[in-house]
Amino acid sequence: MNATEVTGFVVALLVMLLGFAGSLLPVLPGPPLIFLAALIHRLIFADKGASIWVLVTLGTLTAVSFFLDFLASAYGAKRLGATWRGLLGAFIGGLIGLFTSPLGLLIGPLFGAVLGELLGGRKWLEAGKAGLGAILGILVGTAGKVACALEMIGLWTLHILLSTLR
Repeated sequence: MNATEVTGFVVALLVMLLGFAGSLLPVLPGPPLIFLAALIHRLIFADKGASIWVLVTLGTLTAVSFFLDFLASAYGAKRLGATWRGLLGAFIGGLIGLFTSPLGLLIGPLFGAVLGELLGGRKWLEAGKAGLGAILGILVGTAGKVACALEMIGLWTLHILLSTLR
């Protein structure tokens, strides 16, 4: 690797680490940022960048992380007995939570699921269980997003480093 390639590798890796932080913090688009760093690195360094199969894998993992992120709270709510009203409330609460503080991503689906269930005529305990399920789903979704981000960074880094040994 020459100095330009090392600099490109370090910059891309730093952006990816920022993307990893975004897997935990809602203000940064975690896995998409990691994918974008790998793609731009490939566009700049061509054959010295990630291969097409690595980019396809990173894109797939980005899609999986989105799936986990958006559907996990609804799934968790459903597992603890939410009706369609609670699921809809958790989804809407999650969307509203996106535009508030990081705590809003936990509180939004919780309140949304509870409110949806209460409006549907369910009792507080049942509505609370649906809200708890939404929070547990978010935590599971975050864990999945973090795992995807770590796998993406690891795959890209290992691929680039092994490619330089050839």
